[in-house]
Amino acid sequence: MTRLIALLLLIAAPELSADILVPTRTIRAKEIIAAEDLIPKNVEVAGALSAASDLVGQEARVALYPGRPVRPGDVGPPAIVSRNDTVSLVFLQGGLRIETEGRSLGRGAAGEVIRVMNLSSRATVSGRVQSDGSIEVQ
Repeated sequence: MTRLIALLLLIAAPELSADILVPTRTIRAKEIIAAEDLIPKNVEVAGALSAASDLVGQEARVALYPGRPVRPGDVGPPAIVSRNDTVSLVFLQGGLRIETEGRSLGRGAAGEVIRVMNLSSRATVSGRVQSDGSIEVQ
């Protein structure tokens, strides 16, 4: 019986503590995370990121402090559009394409929805950031 318990403890041991990645320095919001900014830490923290591929190249959404775990909501894809950028507003429906200039009222990465002011009409609309930096409106 004691051998069985010892065997179960050995099998379960890797689950008891796991490597997570923590910053080596303070990473401010809007900074891009590099591989040299991270080190592994052997602790178990629910929800903390442990794969370098989940962090390297991502943008910090909040300040990340040395030795503290990084959670999925703390990072995201780098912003393509910044506040006050001049962007192309694109409306597509069927074969119709309407394009005009706008000014972004927020920051956003590809796929995120941000608010934009149409420079012709001064109307504020929401649209999805495209990978080329244009904003697709509905």
